Order: sequence, then C-alpha cells, then structure tokens
Amino acid sequence: MTERWDANGNVYLVYEGEPLDAARARELATGTDGILEVLSASGDAAEITIWNPDGSTAELSGNGTRIAARWLAGRTSAETVTIRVGPREVVARMLGGDMVEQDMGPVEVYERERVAGLEVTSVSVGNPHAVVEGDPDDVLLVGPLLETHPRFPNRTNVQVVRVDGPGRVTARVWERGVGETQASGTSAVAVAAATHGDGEVVVRFPGGDLRVRLDGGRAWLTGPAHRLE
Repeated sequence: MTERWDANGNVYLVYEGEPLDAARARELATGTDGILEVLSASGDAAEITIWNPDGSTAELSGNGTRIAARWLAGRTSAETVTIRVGPREVVARMLGGDMVEQDMGPVEVYERERVAGLEVTSVSVGNPHAVVEGDPDDVLLVGPLLETHPRFPNRTNVQVVRVDGPGRVTARVWERGVGETQASGTSAVAVAAATHGDGEVVVRFPGGDLRVRLDGGRAWLTGPAHRLE
C-alpha cells in the first residue's frame, strides 16, 4: 500500500509493504519529502520509520507524524491516536476537517552560540535544529552551511526566522537530508521555542501556517494533513 499525503506543502508517502532499505527508500521517495514506512498498526497506535529522500532516516517529523495520525484515524475512526517513531511517541487528536493537534513532547533550548559567523540557537525536539534570526530568504545560504558544519556531527535541520511580533514569526527551513522544504512541524516547534516563552505562536512557512503552544518545556503543534491520492 502506498498513499500520497500533504501537510503544509510537505508531501510524504505512507507505505506498507516489504521492509525498506536505503536504496529502495531513495527510489520511492523521488519527488517527495520522504516516506512514512508503517512498521505496525494496531488499534489506535502505529509505529513508523521516517525515511528522507537521500535514504537516511529521521528521528522525528511533526508534519510526517501528523500525516500518519490522520491516515491511522481514517482507518480506525479513532479521535485520538498514538504514532511511535523510535523511542518517541506523538499523541494526536483529530480536530475535524483536516486539522490535527499533536503533543510533541519535551523541547530543549540551548544557549545561543556563534557558529560559522552566525548567532545560532540549538533546539532539540527529539531531532536537532539550528535556529538563526534574520531574513528567511537567506535559508538557501545558511541552511547548507550549518547542516554539515562540524559543530553538528550528525547534521542538523536549519531555520532562518523573522519575528513579526508577539506570537508571530515567519520562517523558512532547510531540512537535513532533504534541502529546503515548504514547511516543517518540528521546525515550527523549534523556532517558536527559540524566539518565545510559554504561550501560543503562529509560524508562517511558504507552505502555510502552523500553530505551536508552549507550556513548561513541552510543545503542542496544530496543523492540517490530507490525502492527495
């Protein structure tokens, strides 16, 4: 089974079938932002592997897990489902229409540091992020520079963000193993946490808005997901 899904301009394949390896994942992922390989699905819970187009795997994807949640809820008619990615669990609640609210779990924000001449705030959302405040259009320069910088031996996702006002930011994202994408759920959480304290933040990406709620070092993410074919 292969289905094509979209979340804020991120296109993923939901795949059930023979186990994938890196070579097969690269082949299937052509023209997409990655593959959500369903390892198991039982009741209101599923376990997935997230494959990047370059054949690497990701620890977590906010948009990817939201797609997987909508896919599973469509199969089971459950209002709340759990998506497991490695050791991380994302609990997602269907809000009606295409909208889903996800409990993304704990977020860690580290001290700002200087990397490659840039002021960088590293953030962990179960996967690594490097947030730079500036002109989002600079992402095509900043993204490749930081993704493979020696400071990040396992590579990192990169966001260039402009704070538009309290609770409002505009960002572009360079995803590790992918390149620039139209949006990213974990990136939305990272930029919200790096630029704001507790509260709600609307993150505007080229692919559309995502809403983040931060409370006591934990994040909730709300956005759409729908099947394309």
